[in-house]
Amino acid sequence: MSDLLVFSEVRDAIIGTGGDPIQICMQCGVCSATCPWGRLAEPSPFNIRAMMHMGRLGYEGFETEDILYACTTCSHCAARCPRQLRIVDVVRAMRNVIGETGSIPKTLRAPVGSIKANGNPWGQERADRTLWMKDLAVPAFTPETEYFLYVCCTSAYDGRSQAIARAVVRLLERAGVSFGVIGAEEQCCGESLRKIGAEDDFTRLAEANVALWQKKGVRKIVTTSPHTFYTLKKEYPELGGEFEVVHYTQLLDELVAQGKLSFHALPEATVIYHDPCYLGRHNGIYDEPRRLLTAVPGLNLVDFEPTAADSLCCGGGGGRIWMETKPGMRFADQKVQQAAEKGAGILATACPYCIVMLEDSARNLGYAETMPVKDISEILAQALD
Repeated sequence: MSDLLVFSEVRDAIIGTGGDPIQICMQCGVCSATCPWGRLAEPSPFNIRAMMHMGRLGYEGFETEDILYACTTCSHCAARCPRQLRIVDVVRAMRNVIGETGSIPKTLRAPVGSIKANGNPWGQERADRTLWMKDLAVPAFTPETEYFLYVCCTSAYDGRSQAIARAVVRLLERAGVSFGVIGAEEQCCGESLRKIGAEDDFTRLAEANVALWQKKGVRKIVTTSPHTFYTLKKEYPELGGEFEVVHYTQLLDELVAQGKLSFHALPEATVIYHDPCYLGRHNGIYDEPRRLLTAVPGLNLVDFEPTAADSLCCGGGGGRIWMETKPGMRFADQKVQQAAEKGAGILATACPYCIVMLEDSARNLGYAETMPVKDISEILAQALD
């Protein structure tokens, strides 16, 4: 078989699995200029423009771990693309082609296998999914319940992140919201499967979730994770999942505006807010988290530079949370260092992945004690006492 034919087949496979925007890429280079990997002092082998070029022509080589799987799917490139290409869709399609060949990087095979076997990417038992609720009287979801509280796998299984789910429960209870959980029948939303390239596995999992939730009478869903929020809101509808989906910061912001939730003063502190990519750039939610933080007396909110739509990614998206990034090439290190230079006493965010990445950098850089990393829900729950 000629190289030309092989290249053509690779290109056609990418286009056929959702990568059709690649056909109108004009190779202007704006994507590379705005990519977080280009902001590092140490050069990175990853180049989004080169990767798009290889995919458009069907060249081999983009499947290597330090090229295609370096992308965090932060969408900074898409936000600035003059042709408004859905570049993340192209990355996903290219990874799907790699996934079909069984060439997913070794470090990502474990979370994929765990989701298929255990319903979560963290290698833990299905039966342990409800351990985050220990000592909490979390109501069970019924057809009469308004919101299904869907706690992401990270907040269900990771000991640190469980505090986020517990804080959200306290806040919803205080505001008198009708909510409930399904419990042990819940499983991963599958966002990691799709971003890693296991498209068929994602489809089967999502369809099973949709069927379960429809059977239970779910109409509205509130999520703890922006990644879950994105997946349920923007990807599940194509599989029949027509639910009203909100991130918890959106719902809490409404409750504060309605006077159903208020906070007492906390000790004075300067708080800097990191915009999660999947809450900000992917969904345009910038104001709600900031309004929630300013609703707490005693907190002085400051911003990163750049911020909001130009915010630097933490480095944990697109499956990168399970991959090793050597010191000097970690986006989160830059965020933590800048937060410290801004005089922040608290580094706040609203994403479990961001918490993992930022806390790791704060610990490695020696700021864990002087500048704790907290989810907005944790700060708000503290201000309820």
